[in-house]
Amino acid sequence: MSRIGKLPISLPKGVTIDIQNNVVRVKGPKGELAQTVNPNIKVEVENGEVKISRSNDDKQNRAFHGLYRALINNMVTGVAEGYTKTLELVGVGYRVSNQGQILEFALGYSHNIFLKLPEEIKVETKSERNQNPLVILQSVDKQLLGQVCAKIRSLRKPEPYKGKGIRFKGEIVRRKAGKSATKK
Repeated sequence: MSRIGKLPISLPKGVTIDIQNNVVRVKGPKGELAQTVNPNIKVEVENGEVKISRSNDDKQNRAFHGLYRALINNMVTGVAEGYTKTLELVGVGYRVSNQGQILEFALGYSHNIFLKLPEEIKVETKSERNQNPLVILQSVDKQLLGQVCAKIRSLRKPEPYKGKGIRFKGEIVRRKAGKSATKK
């Protein structure tokens, strides 16, 4: 048995699950999510817990067992509590502002970069004096949130010499020494 797959998922108060035609729909106070499940994986709701089982022990089914358990668990957590990620811009002159769902970045290039975010993501930007600008993203969909964060981070990845770039709040960037200016 899959160690992850056999764990039951407890449903928080206010969260409901509907399973029809291999589609799992999860509704909660923060929103609604849906996920298509492989026909070899069986999803059941019993006594406020979701249990996932597989039809046989094929290698592919064993992999799907843990995968779908993790995806459904992320959906339940998302609609109950939501997910938040914070990105910080480290670098002289790096700025960010938002107008609704459009982010405008000034990242040291010759032009500003505009990025339109999906409607499912709530965005907030903070720029305080003597602090790095922050981008705070919130969503019920963990997959979409991670994908958008990766896209934003790819605009200017943290570089190892000065540490400049877009990074997650609290992320530690390994630094390199650079050139040594010793002469004999």
